Amino acid sequence: MTSVDTRGKPGSELLTWLGALRELSSVSTSATDLRHVLNLVADTARSLLGFDFVGVLTPDRAGEKLLITGWSGLSPEYVARVNSDRPIGLGSGSPSSRAFGGGRPVALRDITAEPDFGPWGGVAGEQGYRAIVSVPLVAGAEILGTLNGYYKPVHTFTDFEIERLSLLANHAAIAVTSANRLDELRRLNDSLRDQRDVLTRSEQIHERLLAVTLRSGGLSGIAAVLAELIARPVLIDDTSNTVLAVAGDRAELPDTAWRAGAILDAQTASAPALVASAVDDGTRFYVSLARLDDDTAARIWFARSESALDRIGARAVEHASIVISLELLRMRTAAEVEHRLRGELLADLLAGGPVPSEQLTQRAQRLGHDLTRPHVAIVGALTAGGDPVDDTRLYQRALHTVSELVAGHRPRPLVAMHRGNIVTMWPVDDNRADGDHAAMMQEAMAAGSAVRATVAVSPRDATTSGGAYRTAKGALDIAIRAGRTNTVVRLEDLGVLGLLLQLDDSAQLVAFADRALGPLLAYDAAHHTDLIGTLRTYLDHRLDRGATAGALHVHPNTVTQRLRRIESLCGVDLADPAAAVHFSAALTVQQVAES
Repeated sequence: MTSVDTRGKPGSELLTWLGALRELSSVSTSATDLRHVLNLVADTARSLLGFDFVGVLTPDRAGEKLLITGWSGLSPEYVARVNSDRPIGLGSGSPSSRAFGGGRPVALRDITAEPDFGPWGGVAGEQGYRAIVSVPLVAGAEILGTLNGYYKPVHTFTDFEIERLSLLANHAAIAVTSANRLDELRRLNDSLRDQRDVLTRSEQIHERLLAVTLRSGGLSGIAAVLAELIARPVLIDDTSNTVLAVAGDRAELPDTAWRAGAILDAQTASAPALVASAVDDGTRFYVSLARLDDDTAARIWFARSESALDRIGARAVEHASIVISLELLRMRTAAEVEHRLRGELLADLLAGGPVPSEQLTQRAQRLGHDLTRPHVAIVGALTAGGDPVDDTRLYQRALHTVSELVAGHRPRPLVAMHRGNIVTMWPVDDNRADGDHAAMMQEAMAAGSAVRATVAVSPRDATTSGGAYRTAKGALDIAIRAGRTNTVVRLEDLGVLGLLLQLDDSAQLVAFADRALGPLLAYDAAHHTDLIGTLRTYLDHRLDRGATAGALHVHPNTVTQRLRRIESLCGVDLADPAAAVHFSAALTVQQVAES
């Protein structure tokens, strides 16, 4: 490029400067990007001041070095090498760093005579310059960078030259500031447009997922829509690893063992997180949690893909977790209402006589039950380590599973919670044994849980539903107290106790127990002893006094003294097998009556 002819008229040079500065101001306020403005600054300085090369240097994002971001006459190779191989560190001895740090111009007549310029001497020689002047780009109290002029030969910079370069640098700083503002404004506008698009798309996704629930598409419908939105298979399960819905190829999704060993931290939420599993640390899957009342209600699983999950995909998963929570809440509310209605129906049925009332029969019909047919009672309890489980959540899950089991049977069995147990009134089926139905219920109750289930079934000849329930309930209690769990209990399995449970006159049974155990109960009440407990433990341990003493944590002689007291009070010989049967039956009746 040609320099300004200083021998021309002053008015001509002034017009040239004004025209160049006008163009610079115009470009800085246009839609031109910052790189173009910086290059124009370099071109203008080279044209007006006659430099062989010009560079504009600005700090990097980290604020650690100066980069050549605009230039005129410099080769791309030189720019690349300075920016990458020979970076100009802030605080170094280079003219640019000194001008930037000090806020004053720095000029070198001959770079070969300056030891501090050594690191850049090689690339400067390749570019072909010997003299350099660097002036800061000052905008108010901020230094934006430097404007550098280079001459091929050795050159002594006059104050007039430096003053003119500084004047141009001041105008260039204004142009760079304006361009920076516009560039920042463009970025903000782009960001706002992106956010608007994301929000619009997010709203569309939410409406689409919500429409599935409004159409009663259920969890399967939600999984299908989500799989389509993120273009990969989806699996939804609960915290017990029970699969609730699947969409897509099951082979691409984690199996039960992997999900059971998944390592989830406290920060895992609705936003998709990539997690590993204790059973296979090399494989990772995404998971998103759907919560209800701060508890995890369901989990969304999907695989990694060659294409990363974008913001829209992540937002789709988050929306799906919310919609799944709403769907589960709807299902839970509907199930609670249904269980409450069936529970009230069952309670009224068990409290009624041999023939249900017409009103009760009609209520049952509206819920899909036929009370005109004979039923057997199946009563179930959850146990762990031989002891009954008192966990509402486990029972609710078991009740839900049993309800799903019976939903396909016609006439539909009546299932509900009653006094802490799951009770099913199952219509008599001449083509199938009642024990088979009880076994299905027992298996369903224990499914997906670490606890065990024990169920008892009543005989078919019970005269009332209440009697059938009490018989099955008594058999269940006896079995659990005897340590018989995780099984189906039938009356014939209980021997004489089963016969006692079938007696219709419960008052006579209670009277029998009172006669047999009355002296012991009276003695315990008067002397604050526990002869009844000793007798029960003695019978439970097959009349073994040593084992009884161990169970009661007392000396065997103490057990002997207590047994003699029992024999004395009741006038019996406990060594007599008939006495053992007599007291065993009485204790069983007492336990059943107390339950």
